[in-house]
Amino acid sequence: MKAVQFGAGNIGRGFIGLMLSRSGYEVCFAARNAGQVKALQLKEQYTVTYAGEPERSTLVSDVTAVSLKDRDAVIRRVAEADVITTAVGASALPEIAEPIARGIEARLAERPRPLLVIACENAMNGSALLRKWIMRHLAPEWKPLADSMLVCPNAAVDRIVPPQQHADPLAVKVEPYCEWIIERVPSLDLFPVIEGAQYVDSLEPYVERKLFTVNTGHSVAAYYGYRQGYRTIQESMRDPELRRSVERTLEETSRLLVSKHGFSQAEHSQYVRGTLRRFENAAIVDKIARVGRSPLRKLSSNERLVRPALQAFDNGIPVPHLASAMASALLYDDDGDLEAVILQTSIRQRGVGHVIRKHMGIPEDHALHQDILLRYHRFKAASPARSAPTP
Repeated sequence: MKAVQFGAGNIGRGFIGLMLSRSGYEVCFAARNAGQVKALQLKEQYTVTYAGEPERSTLVSDVTAVSLKDRDAVIRRVAEADVITTAVGASALPEIAEPIARGIEARLAERPRPLLVIACENAMNGSALLRKWIMRHLAPEWKPLADSMLVCPNAAVDRIVPPQQHADPLAVKVEPYCEWIIERVPSLDLFPVIEGAQYVDSLEPYVERKLFTVNTGHSVAAYYGYRQGYRTIQESMRDPELRRSVERTLEETSRLLVSKHGFSQAEHSQYVRGTLRRFENAAIVDKIARVGRSPLRKLSSNERLVRPALQAFDNGIPVPHLASAMASALLYDDDGDLEAVILQTSIRQRGVGHVIRKHMGIPEDHALHQDILLRYHRFKAASPARSAPTP
């Protein structure tokens, strides 16, 4: 079986490529980094190390790569593949859709057969978005057949893989925990099960569980830690008061998730405890500058802070700790982060209330708006001007 994985970054190699290889696929990475492409072609293997006590490693073999600049090679690989996966960032999906479409046209012309396409991105309905872009690029005469042959289940993925440097450009260190949840769709049973993946009838509960627990908790640790001058998530989690703030925020999101999706309270509490242990993993150095970056995106209405806060509020669940987390995020002023610069410029020019109303989508007459505003001004008054922590 053959797989093409778009993106040979840390997630692509340390998570998706690893699991596909374990499932019996020959994995071809389609990537931009010329050094990684050359090394994968030469070595046809790489090492994944699990960060923990003790550390352990596994060898991923039967791999190769093609450069995204080599259009013909990418098209040929797609034409031959059984499964296409991505880990390129949701914003890059429209760009890779065009060569995928050309490859699909080639496979339909040679030997029409189903193709599994899974976007493994930190985005809602990533595979559906990628399918839309692929269909847009297909020639009209191929669209009906492609529509019947493309199987594009949405998926949720979770593994912490911080930026890292190794002497070996292919080596990657990951946390031991990972989760790949794939939504069951028609014709999915035509393809072999991916070892280690979980297949579910409805993806939304698991997407929101991850978003409102892992992503929310991570952001709370980052934005609170930034205010305290910490450099890493691990430092933040060693602060007893800050750790309690993360826990209390996740108590609010837990009440929402259990009520909305019917998760077992005991199982969900175990999930939260496991998430906190992941944040504390001393074998991983996860910088606040990485986790806190792009505050405009993370403060948007459909993201990890605003979305659970509004849903919880509408369900009668008090959210003082989520309000504090949003206020802390509004204070994120790392001048090395373009979105943080834009955010702080907007606050200076238009006022924090304008950002809460226009960007976060919380109107002035909403109780949460006033709560966030009050907490923001209280935190700001208590925070002396300082330079951002060194990345």
